[in-house]
Amino acid sequence: MMTHKKLKQGRVQVYTGEGKGKTTASLGLALRAVGHDFKVCILQFMKGSTVYGELEAARRLSPWLTIKQVGRKNFVARDTPSAEDVAAAGAGFAEAQQVVTSGDFDLVILDELNCIADFGLVPISDICALIASRPAHVELVLTGRNAPEEIVAMADLVTEMREVKHYFHAGQVARKGIES
Repeated sequence: MMTHKKLKQGRVQVYTGEGKGKTTASLGLALRAVGHDFKVCILQFMKGSTVYGELEAARRLSPWLTIKQVGRKNFVARDTPSAEDVAAAGAGFAEAQQVVTSGDFDLVILDELNCIADFGLVPISDICALIASRPAHVELVLTGRNAPEEIVAMADLVTEMREVKHYFHAGQVARKGIES
């Protein structure tokens, strides 16, 4: 049986904004937590078809770090999400509810959940209810652009990533091991 440390009081963190680094910051936090014997679960929404390096890292750090991709695997049209998009996001969110409320993890990261809310795939009120229902020891991190005001208001820490300069605009594609 695995034992893990629990925080006396978990907090809610939000990483949002137009700049690069929201997922990367949450992964850094996950790595730090695993280094202190915390049990970590990351659910990635809207990350679909790319093979991300963090998935392989999680396999190597299992059972302390679990990463699972949930929701739709394809691009979601922000203004015209399909019924399939809504259903897949709902199923992923249901899994997030189970993970958060189980209390089995010290740190839960819901990567791109802010986008799910912004796209209207899951009601903001449901996300706020999840935040309110988390066990006291669970540190909860929500990432993604356009964090809704209601979620920001419930958070203990909010970091907004602001793009100053990005090589993507000069035609640089995602590089294995750096952006993926």
